[in-house]
Amino acid sequence: MSKTVVTCALTGVLTDPAQHHVPVTPEQMAREARAAFDAGASVMHVHFRQQGPGLGHLPTWDPAVAAEIAQAIREACPGVIFNQSTGVVGPDISGPTACMRAIRPEIAACNAGSLNYLKVRSDGSWAWRPMLFDNPVEKVKGFLDVMAETGALPEFECFDTGIVRTVEMYARTGLYKGHLDYNFVMGVESGMPADPELLPILARLVAPGATWQVTAIGGRTSGPAPADGGTRRQPAYRPRGHVLPAGRQQGHGQRPADRGDRAPSARGGREIASPAEARTILHIQ
Repeated sequence: MSKTVVTCALTGVLTDPAQHHVPVTPEQMAREARAAFDAGASVMHVHFRQQGPGLGHLPTWDPAVAAEIAQAIREACPGVIFNQSTGVVGPDISGPTACMRAIRPEIAACNAGSLNYLKVRSDGSWAWRPMLFDNPVEKVKGFLDVMAETGALPEFECFDTGIVRTVEMYARTGLYKGHLDYNFVMGVESGMPADPELLPILARLVAPGATWQVTAIGGRTSGPAPADGGTRRQPAYRPRGHVLPAGRQQGHGQRPADRGDRAPSARGGREIASPAEARTILHIQ
C-alpha cells in the first residue's frame, strides 16, 4: 500500500496576516513548520513575504530573506523537503530564480501554462482587475533551466485540462527530462472547478509513472477527495480566519491526514511517509 506524503503550505499567496494568523518572519515560519513537521508533514511549500511592518501580505524575491527563512525552517525540521513558490506575472523571472539559486529547494513550483486569472463578486463586479497569468513556453523553459541547475524537482502547476496535457509535451520535446510531478489546481473561478468527477479524466492525462496531487482553491469548497492515484491540498484557512492544521498531501491514492505524530496512518488507511520515504516517492536525491 502506498504512503501519503504530506505537504504544508505555510502562508498562501497573498494571505493578509492582519486577517489570518499566518507566519511571516523566519522565526514564525520555522515555528509553524516545526508544528506541521511534528504532525507528519515532510514537505513545506513556502511563499516569501516582505519583512517590514505592515508589509507581511506582500511577496518578496529578496534572496537574503529567502535564505534566512529557508535556513530557519531547515534547522527546525531536519530532513524536511523545501518547496519554493515561483509564480510571477510578466517575463521577468529573475526574482524567483535568484531565490532558487540562493536556497536550492528540493521542489519548486513550475506554472505549466497561461490562464486568464479572473473572479467575479456576487454583485457582478470583478474581484480584482482582470489579469493574465502568463506562462508561455519560453518562460517555462527559463524556470526549468534554473531548476535543473539547482537540482529542484519541478512541481507542474496545472489550472486547466489543456495545461495538464501540455506537461507531457515538455517531456516529449526534451524541454524537461526527469520525473513528472503534477499539481491539479482546481477551484480558480476561471480555471477547472474543484469537482471530483474531473479527477478520473485528469488522472488519465498524466504521463505514465508520474505523481500528482490536487490543490483545491477557496474557502467555500473542501475540494475533491482523490480515491486513486493522487492527493489533496486543503485550503490553508477558512474565510472567517479559522486556520486549518493541515496543508496539502501528495503521492499515490492518499486522503487527508488527521494525526498527531509521524507513525499512524492517514484517513483511508495509508501511512504517512517520512521525509526519507517522501524523497523516494518523489524521486528527490
